[in-house]
Amino acid sequence: MKPRQVIFSPEARDDLLRLYDWLADAAGPAIAMSYVERIEAYCDGFRTAGERGTLRNEIRPGLRIIGFEMRISIAFTVDEERVNILRLFYGGRNWNDVLTE
Repeated sequence: MKPRQVIFSPEARDDLLRLYDWLADAAGPAIAMSYVERIEAYCDGFRTAGERGTLRNEIRPGLRIIGFEMRISIAFTVDEERVNILRLFYGGRNWNDVLTE
Protein backbone atom coordinates (compact mmCIF):
# COMPACT_ATOMS: atom_id res chain seq x y z
CA MET A 1 0.00 0.00 0.00
CA LYS A 2 1.25 3.45 -0.92
CA PRO A 3 1.70 5.79 2.07
CA ARG A 4 -0.79 8.64 2.29
CA GLN A 5 0.01 12.26 2.97
CA VAL A 6 -1.18 13.45 6.41
CA ILE A 7 -2.58 16.98 6.31
CA PHE A 8 -3.69 19.07 9.28
CA SER A 9 -6.53 21.47 8.48
CA PRO A 10 -6.10 25.09 9.60
CA GLU A 11 -8.64 24.36 12.37
CA ALA A 12 -6.62 21.36 13.57
CA ARG A 13 -3.45 23.48 13.61
CA ASP A 14 -5.32 26.09 15.65
CA ASP A 15 -6.45 23.34 18.03
CA LEU A 16 -2.81 22.27 18.51
CA LEU A 17 -1.69 25.85 19.12
CA ARG A 18 -4.44 26.44 21.69
CA LEU A 19 -3.57 23.17 23.41
CA TYR A 20 0.11 24.13 23.47
CA ASP A 21 -0.68 27.57 24.95
CA TRP A 22 -2.90 26.09 27.63
CA LEU A 23 -0.38 23.39 28.58
CA ALA A 24 2.56 25.81 28.50
CA ASP A 25 0.76 28.02 31.02
CA ALA A 26 -0.23 25.06 33.21
CA ALA A 27 2.86 22.83 33.02
CA GLY A 28 5.59 24.67 31.14
CA PRO A 29 6.71 24.99 27.51
CA ALA A 30 8.79 21.79 27.45
CA ILE A 31 5.90 19.59 28.57
CA ALA A 32 3.51 21.35 26.18
CA MET A 33 5.86 20.88 23.24
CA SER A 34 6.43 17.22 24.08
CA TYR A 35 2.68 16.57 24.21
CA VAL A 36 1.97 18.35 20.92
CA GLU A 37 4.84 16.49 19.24
CA ARG A 38 3.42 13.15 20.46
CA ILE A 39 0.04 14.04 18.96
CA GLU A 40 1.65 14.98 15.65
CA ALA A 41 3.70 11.76 15.60
CA TYR A 42 0.60 9.70 16.34
CA CYS A 43 -1.28 11.37 13.48
CA ASP A 44 1.71 10.87 11.18
CA GLY A 45 1.30 7.13 11.80
CA PHE A 46 -1.98 7.33 9.86
CA ARG A 47 0.21 7.66 6.77
CA THR A 48 0.40 3.87 6.47
CA ALA A 49 -2.72 2.83 8.38
CA GLY A 50 -5.36 5.51 8.00
CA GLU A 51 -8.46 3.37 8.36
CA ARG A 52 -8.40 3.55 12.16
CA GLY A 53 -10.89 4.72 14.70
CA THR A 54 -14.64 4.64 14.51
CA LEU A 55 -16.36 5.52 11.25
CA ARG A 56 -19.09 8.11 11.94
CA ASN A 57 -20.91 8.52 8.60
CA GLU A 58 -24.08 9.54 10.44
CA ILE A 59 -22.36 12.78 11.47
CA ARG A 60 -20.41 13.47 8.30
CA PRO A 61 -19.56 11.21 5.33
CA GLY A 62 -16.20 9.52 5.83
CA LEU A 63 -15.64 10.98 9.30
CA ARG A 64 -13.50 8.91 11.65
CA ILE A 65 -12.89 9.55 15.35
CA ILE A 66 -10.04 8.11 17.38
CA GLY A 67 -8.74 8.82 20.85
CA PHE A 68 -5.20 9.74 21.86
CA GLU A 69 -3.89 9.06 25.36
CA MET A 70 -7.42 9.12 26.77
CA ARG A 71 -7.58 12.96 26.55
CA ILE A 72 -7.78 13.91 22.87
CA SER A 73 -10.38 13.01 20.25
CA ILE A 74 -9.02 13.28 16.73
CA ALA A 75 -11.50 13.82 13.89
CA PHE A 76 -10.25 12.93 10.40
CA THR A 77 -11.12 11.62 6.96
CA VAL A 78 -9.21 9.27 4.67
CA ASP A 79 -9.08 9.06 0.90
CA GLU A 80 -6.76 7.28 -1.53
CA GLU A 81 -3.95 9.81 -1.20
CA ARG A 82 -4.52 11.76 2.02
CA VAL A 83 -5.48 11.61 5.64
CA ASN A 84 -7.10 14.91 6.54
CA ILE A 85 -6.91 15.76 10.23
CA LEU A 86 -9.97 17.96 10.67
CA ARG A 87 -9.99 18.81 14.38
CA LEU A 88 -8.50 17.83 17.74
CA PHE A 89 -10.74 18.02 20.80
CA TYR A 90 -9.26 18.03 24.28
CA GLY A 91 -10.75 16.76 27.51
CA GLY A 92 -14.21 15.61 26.50
CA ARG A 93 -15.14 18.65 24.40
CA ASN A 94 -18.35 18.03 22.47
CA TRP A 95 -16.97 17.25 19.02
CA ASN A 96 -20.31 16.00 17.71
CA ASP A 97 -21.89 19.47 17.78
CA VAL A 98 -18.83 21.13 16.24
CA LEU A 99 -18.56 18.65 13.37
CA THR A 100 -22.24 18.78 12.44
CA GLU A 101 -22.32 22.58 12.19
